[in-house]
Amino acid sequence: MWIDVDGLANLRDVGGIPTVDGQTITPGKLLRSDNLQSLTESDIERLLELGLTDVIDLRSNFEVASEGPGPLTDRPEVTIHHHSLFREEMPGQGEPKPDVRPEVIPEEALPWVDLEPTVQVENRVASIYLSYLADRPDSIVASLREIAAAEGAALVHCAAGKDRTGTVVALALLLAGADPGAVVQDYAASSERVQGIVDRLLASGTYAANLVDRPLSSHLTHPETMVAFLEHVDSAYGGVEPLLVRFGWTPADTERIRAKLRG
Repeated sequence: MWIDVDGLANLRDVGGIPTVDGQTITPGKLLRSDNLQSLTESDIERLLELGLTDVIDLRSNFEVASEGPGPLTDRPEVTIHHHSLFREEMPGQGEPKPDVRPEVIPEEALPWVDLEPTVQVENRVASIYLSYLADRPDSIVASLREIAAAEGAALVHCAAGKDRTGTVVALALLLAGADPGAVVQDYAASSERVQGIVDRLLASGTYAANLVDRPLSSHLTHPETMVAFLEHVDSAYGGVEPLLVRFGWTPADTERIRAKLRG
């Protein structure tokens, strides 16, 4: 369900998505969006009216530092959890994670930087999504646990709200028993707002240089991308839950996220 506010182009509630047992994901539990930096005061009030208590920010450390504090950071009603899905190092954060890929980690950890994915499948964008799991399983598991633990509505976002956000939201929905075809449709829906998404990012100094020469078509969320991602998870690992168990996920975690999204 689309939610229209002034400062976002890609905000929606995943409530209403059907589950495999004939039920639906409960509205008001999980929201997804693009970058929150441009929220107006009326936008913030709208989100609070929707029950927002927790924000899961999937942007890189570099993006957060470059964009500066967002308008929700001083709102005591909202807890912000930051979990980068990129391999990166920022000053003062200790030793970098071991790099198993041949290229150097860029100083500016941004989406649309053309690095070779850690995981390689035929669909290149699906390879990037699978690489989020390979490179930052800690962030994936923490984000899913925070969705489950949120007192009110949890909002997941990155820059565009379609790739990193799409990956984490798809995992959360599938853990809650959502129908895979409906999960694919939710992922693909971001294409409906792609012009507005890109226009917002081009207005930001953080993203503009990496986007100005890219065609709009390169930002579309093609259904076959999410299909390829899910097919690899199923064939290589036996499904989302067995994959996440490798990273410390537990049956109790699954019960909590199901209770959250279907309660």
